[in-house]
Amino acid sequence: MRVGDIVLAGCFSGKVKALHNERGQIVKEAGPAMPVSLLGLSGAPQAGDKFHIMNDEREAREIAAKRLQLQREQGIRTNKHITLDEIGRRLAIGDFKELNVIVKGDVDGSVEALADSLQKLSTEKVQVKIIHKSVGAISESDVLLASASNAIIIGFQVRPSAGARKIADVEQIDIRLYSIIYKAIEEIQAAMEGMLAPEFQEKVVCNIEIREVFNITKVGTIAGCFVLDGKVARNTKVRIIRDGIVVHDGELGSLKRFKDDVKEVNKGFECGLNIKNFNDIKANDIIEGYELVEVKAKL
Repeated sequence: MRVGDIVLAGCFSGKVKALHNERGQIVKEAGPAMPVSLLGLSGAPQAGDKFHIMNDEREAREIAAKRLQLQREQGIRTNKHITLDEIGRRLAIGDFKELNVIVKGDVDGSVEALADSLQKLSTEKVQVKIIHKSVGAISESDVLLASASNAIIIGFQVRPSAGARKIADVEQIDIRLYSIIYKAIEEIQAAMEGMLAPEFQEKVVCNIEIREVFNITKVGTIAGCFVLDGKVARNTKVRIIRDGIVVHDGELGSLKRFKDDVKEVNKGFECGLNIKNFNDIKANDIIEGYELVEVKAKL
């Protein structure tokens, strides 16, 4: 395999733009049994997918598109949608037998582990069916698949894109986001038993785009930001999202407007901030602000 070759792997295709060996060094070609990282595919294939070097780029795209379409079409059931909160009620009236789930994660190992664990929760009354699992941010196509197949979306260390979030709000698709696998398993199991009662629920309060990054001696890394929506407060908990992947979860170290410390900044305004105990921030990163809202237990 050489730089410039056309590759077909699973449901994705592309032209090899770069190859790196196991030490991260750039190489021009890779022979048999040589491990390399490949840059250029249109998406992340599943672990175990075979790849082929193609002569025709158009043919590779067509085959990848057909495979992706077949994968998307499986599990289509109904246009009605379900949430975890609805499962207990349906169990009580005997109107629920199958739970369709879409699993998205930051790495393939996490996706496989979470999907396998969820499938093992299946019982005689409720069958857990994984209709799609893949690596990467939750996309608009994932939400549309959930809409068509009456599924819920489980995201592990990833976040939905802005377009996906809007479609999910319109279609009323339930997206559950987790950073700990056993928390996801516990909630799904509790929902299947009709006893879903989380003590706290996350509520996204703002999205902030990092425009510039400044390194200041004895202070650390300061981000020059623009508040895209919502309102950020000094005590807001934050996540750093890079290309749809969560890279850090923490707290604000400071929040400023020009040179003054402020308690909050609203949508449409610029601000400066830094993240407590975290300096690996980059321009174009998205900061997601959230708060934990206490909710009453439901029987």
